[in-house]
Amino acid sequence: MARVDKYPLRSPLAAKELRQVGALPLRIQRGKVEVCLVTTRETRRWTIPKGWPMKDRKDCRAAAIEAEEEAGLLGKIGKEPVGEYLYWKRRDLHFDLVRVFVYRLDVTGHLTVWREMSERDVRWFSPGDAALLVEEPGLSALLEQVAETA
Repeated sequence: MARVDKYPLRSPLAAKELRQVGALPLRIQRGKVEVCLVTTRETRRWTIPKGWPMKDRKDCRAAAIEAEEEAGLLGKIGKEPVGEYLYWKRRDLHFDLVRVFVYRLDVTGHLTVWREMSERDVRWFSPGDAALLVEEPGLSALLEQVAETA
């Protein structure tokens, strides 16, 4: 009798690559650059605000909207990505490979109330500390670049 797995494994090679957009929120505090990170809702890992592209919106605008919804951040978003990274997105029964295109957000304000404020932690870090806190190697490398150029 053939065995049918209840939870099939998907080969990483068979996975299709999905696309997200993210914001890299930056500010100058006491003459030093800081990066804002948020926690993910389910696993509580530190990352940048990110999400799926939005219909009828430019990717840079979608990234700015994600920063506002996830972290309450307002600011000037760059028109072109400053970098990109890959990560495995956890699903109920499998993982998806996601490429995130990252846009710089020069933060000019912070809302007192925002959409996901009760679902995430939001904190400012030095770029070097932020690079150590995130789990995605590509995002860590991008944050280290910010630390070197700041």
